[in-house]
Amino acid sequence: MNKLIFANLLHRPVRSAISICAVAIEVIMILSIVGIFMGMLNDSKARTNGIGADLVVSPSNASFMSGMSGAPMSARLAEVFLRMPHVSVASPVISDFSMTGAVEILYGIDYKSYDALKPFVFLSGTPFQGPYDVIVDDVYARSGKGHSVGDTIKILNHPFRICGIVESGKGGRKLVPIETLAGLMGSEGKASVIYLKSDDPANIPLIRHEIQTTQGLENYQVRTMEDLISLYTPSRFPGFDLALRVVISIAVIVGFLVIFQSMYTAVLERTREIGILKALGSSKPQIVSVVLRETAVLAVAGVLVGIGATYGVRALLHIRFATFSFELTPAWLGWGSLIAFMGALCGALYPAWLAARKDPIDALAYE
Repeated sequence: MNKLIFANLLHRPVRSAISICAVAIEVIMILSIVGIFMGMLNDSKARTNGIGADLVVSPSNASFMSGMSGAPMSARLAEVFLRMPHVSVASPVISDFSMTGAVEILYGIDYKSYDALKPFVFLSGTPFQGPYDVIVDDVYARSGKGHSVGDTIKILNHPFRICGIVESGKGGRKLVPIETLAGLMGSEGKASVIYLKSDDPANIPLIRHEIQTTQGLENYQVRTMEDLISLYTPSRFPGFDLALRVVISIAVIVGFLVIFQSMYTAVLERTREIGILKALGSSKPQIVSVVLRETAVLAVAGVLVGIGATYGVRALLHIRFATFSFELTPAWLGWGSLIAFMGALCGALYPAWLAARKDPIDALAYE
């Protein structure tokens, strides 16, 4: 039976190749959307965690996602927090979601206080020397044709000089003076969040309590960095689950229809063969098994091709967009493969049932 299965597949190589490609496309669609989103999510989580703060203060209605809330609070609140016991650093930051040229989150920082949260590690260059200087991380510096200290780049349609290149992992990939970004956004004197560092981690609950009980500050959100990082999950991002379901549904439908058409045609073409097998004593379950085993071979081949192609897509994206994160996890490799495999088998169920119902006499007489 195994020889018959492979012989049937090799007898129609084009149709088999198309079926394999359909399953592969299904796998690529599922893994790519998950890989892109999870990569961006986890990269953002790691860089936010690398800022070095203990607490983050934001307005009550602000989103926890960087760059999504504008600059709705006064940057001068940092001075208020600094006067509180146990607060050693208060750093106002503007984070702005920009789609000018590329999708990115720009950081406007007060260099002295932001560096005090966790010192920058400079690979070359210096801190800001002027209002239109920008510090970039090493990932961005390697992107495109490469960037070095002294180069000019466009940010919000304004030229900025790269004054320094730092190790990645401390907030944004591009950091400019907070006054400059506030002016470009029309939000002078404002901040998106204020990061706080305590004199002792044991005093973090005391700082949080004092802020929440201070008149005028009780409506502000005060989160520990652990609390903030815990929010970076797919369920917290509107539309992700819906987008994932839509993509998976489309991918499954594509794979289902191609496998259905392929196996349905194969059953019609092999009517006499099925009649011979039944005349020789093959039972209905054995006939169904032949069709499903053929489909399983196609599905396994498609899954392997799809996984390999997804790694190829990731490599190409990494070459073209060095700052782009594309994460493939073993869990989603397994889920993507299982979904594609089961979708292919479902597509073969009706053709298999049709083959098992054929009358051997009518099948042998089929021309």
